[in-house]
Amino acid sequence: MPPNASPSSPSPKAEPKRFRAEILGDVQGVGFRFFAERRAIQLGLHGWVRNRYDGAVEVEAEGRPEDLDLFLAALRQGPRSARIQDVRVHWLPFRGDLPPFTVKF
Repeated sequence: MPPNASPSSPSPKAEPKRFRAEILGDVQGVGFRFFAERRAIQLGLHGWVRNRYDGAVEVEAEGRPEDLDLFLAALRQGPRSARIQDVRVHWLPFRGDLPPFTVKF
């Protein structure tokens, strides 16, 4: 604890972050996009999720770091019928230009 900080002083607000993730495995045709959308909305995130032509699912999201961590944990688990092989995360600069979370078709 810094010398001038009291135990009751509020912690500094964490700056929002952004990531793009690729979810690999059996992730299309199992409700993954709607699973991701539902969880992101619960967490108050902005961004999108979409299927890719190569069979992966791609997600871009912005929000509070702790909410993004919870979202990534959910993406690594996926819906019950998904089989996740890998989640590749690329952290990006926060821009604040993403819409409320949605599924891209």
